[in-house]
Amino acid sequence: MSQIIATAAIRGAHAMVARAEADLTKAIKEKGKDAPVAYPNTAYYLPIMLLFLGQKVTKLGDLEESLAEAKKLLGVIPSEEMWLPYLGETLDSGVATLIAEEIIESLKYVMGPAPENGIWLGFTGDNILRLQGIKLVDGRMPGFAAIVGCTETNEEAVTLIRDLQEKSILVFIAGNTNGRSIATQLQEEGIEMNWDSFIVPYGNDITAAIYALNFAARSAMTFGGVEPGDFKAAQEILMYNKERVYAFVMALGADKAVKGPQLITDEKYATAAGAINFGFPVIADVGIPEILPTGICTYEHVISGIKMDEIVSRAIEVRGLTIKLEKVPIPVPFGAGFEGERVRKENMHVQFGGKYTDGFELLRMKSMDDVEDGKIEVIGPEIEDMKEGEAYPLGILVEVAGREFQEDFESVLERRVHEFISCANGIFHMGQRSIIWVRISKEAFSKGFKIKDFGEILVAKIHEEFNRIVDRVQVKLYTDKKAAGELLETAREIYSFRDDKIGGMTDEDVDQFYSCTLCQSYAPNHVCIVTPQRLGLCGAYTWLDCKASYQINKHGPNEPVDKGECVDAKLGQWKSINDYVEVKSNGTLQKFNAYSIMEDPMTSCGCFECIAAIVPEANGIMIVDRDFLGMTPVGMTFSTLAGQVGGGLQVPGFTGIGRLYISSPKFISAEGAHPRIVWMNKELKAAVSERLKPQLEDAGQAGLFDKIATEEDADEPDKLVEYLTKIGHPALEMDSLF
Repeated sequence: MSQIIATAAIRGAHAMVARAEADLTKAIKEKGKDAPVAYPNTAYYLPIMLLFLGQKVTKLGDLEESLAEAKKLLGVIPSEEMWLPYLGETLDSGVATLIAEEIIESLKYVMGPAPENGIWLGFTGDNILRLQGIKLVDGRMPGFAAIVGCTETNEEAVTLIRDLQEKSILVFIAGNTNGRSIATQLQEEGIEMNWDSFIVPYGNDITAAIYALNFAARSAMTFGGVEPGDFKAAQEILMYNKERVYAFVMALGADKAVKGPQLITDEKYATAAGAINFGFPVIADVGIPEILPTGICTYEHVISGIKMDEIVSRAIEVRGLTIKLEKVPIPVPFGAGFEGERVRKENMHVQFGGKYTDGFELLRMKSMDDVEDGKIEVIGPEIEDMKEGEAYPLGILVEVAGREFQEDFESVLERRVHEFISCANGIFHMGQRSIIWVRISKEAFSKGFKIKDFGEILVAKIHEEFNRIVDRVQVKLYTDKKAAGELLETAREIYSFRDDKIGGMTDEDVDQFYSCTLCQSYAPNHVCIVTPQRLGLCGAYTWLDCKASYQINKHGPNEPVDKGECVDAKLGQWKSINDYVEVKSNGTLQKFNAYSIMEDPMTSCGCFECIAAIVPEANGIMIVDRDFLGMTPVGMTFSTLAGQVGGGLQVPGFTGIGRLYISSPKFISAEGAHPRIVWMNKELKAAVSERLKPQLEDAGQAGLFDKIATEEDADEPDKLVEYLTKIGHPALEMDSLF
């Protein structure tokens, strides 16, 4: 039966290449060969061309070369008597299909209609790729499903998607069956679709599937440090995806226009053949021909006729995913796939905190005698006593006890409250400490969700995640205005005490730093060394976080590393740290400096919150965060910079950093620290101001903050120098960086 697939896939590839040729001919006729072509916000040009051809496409004329290479890959369409014993020609035709689809979709950004239209999101920028990367790395997101087509009923569509979300599997949607997409079905049922909800609808045409595959290709380039350019690199990228990016294609529904055992269109078979090159198997609910022998994929290549109530479990089995099921005793689905879900005002039953009422969360260590494990109290009205559409106070007090628990761990566990509550379907949670904002949806309320269920979530998840250090958990939920207000004052005093304690800890105060090798699942040679004054570059792991992580799991990604003999105090280099880094980086690094951007800086995996880079003309450095899409004074966007720095590379003059590090006294202290900062994008500057301003005042540099330029002042080096000269920035008078 695989003969039917081969014939259909090769035939579909021919059709897709012909379509791409027609679109390209029209575009060149109207715009000319020199017209620029690019996806928005990426340093990887057109990623599929970069992957398979090593080609950096920048203009329409370049696509003629891409198309010519696609034609070379097309197999001969088999006759009925012709037998193809191997998948070779089918797989090559699949690559030709992907090149053609990349041409077709990229031309939409030149000619229209725009891929971003209504529910359709189009291309995923590098900023989102890196933001989601940490979830791929730490296991919160075990893989992704690329869904093509639709289910028979909307109810089946919702059930399927909720099942994938509960298992934290990212969902990409492209294509349709008989003109209908599962994304349309979800829209009709009021299901939110975006990156926050783990449901990403790319486009209604099968060609939009290319966005899922160029996302996968960039994952290897970004986190794996694989430099594209030749056949060997292409093989490495494809193997990286097979071994590290756990994805599968889910083909739903039969196309009515297709007769006989084929059941779905030639173009879908051709696209599936392209996905199989990545090691991504195809699972179908209709009885299409199967390819059961293993080889390119880990297990079977194509399986079909799977019932809808079994399709997710079979897909997980065939792809070899490891799924961590989270059992929480609440009446709504729970899983990381719901983290970041929004509850809009019109869908809200009640809300707490935000700008409307007091809202806060606090976790405290207690003695064993003071904690009754599993006890949950609601002090004030329960949800049935609340008026729909109104705002109420909410104070969340979590009290834990454990023989191995330490007071320093309080803030570590407290920061997880946001994540835990956000994983409940129909619950919106934003912020931490005394700036939380929570909403409960009408749907969650109708299913029986109560205020008490916040406690159920926290008791279950804290026991699950922190069982090595926590023996008992109890939760008190304050919805009474007076009681919540009184506790809030106490909470603020505790927050302030913690900040003073952590903020006062220096690298010199400790004999050990901590490693973080979490990102090695995607960047094999990258190693973070986390110190009290330099958190991990992803911004998610501080020294205390790593210490707690090691206490929880001594065989996990964080472990203590003795500093040992100091080699260079100014640069921040220690012999034992160097020895550790050399081993853990698989021999690719011999030394690392914690405080320098110019000499052997820390490697960057791709999950960094910000990038610091030298601006030679200004004798200083600029800092840009991943949410900034504009141009920087070094002539590169964040995405382009990230392409130079990521993948576990050690690049003098550039380094990935976490936001909190910007306000550290150790920030590039080897090169003069904060007076070197000449530019930051505006939103980043505002975000770090609360911590950076006091640090500058303590260092006797109170006026420096206002002298740091933003994109409103300059986005070119000459204009930046002109601005810095005008306001008298100290970097211009400092010793040369070179």
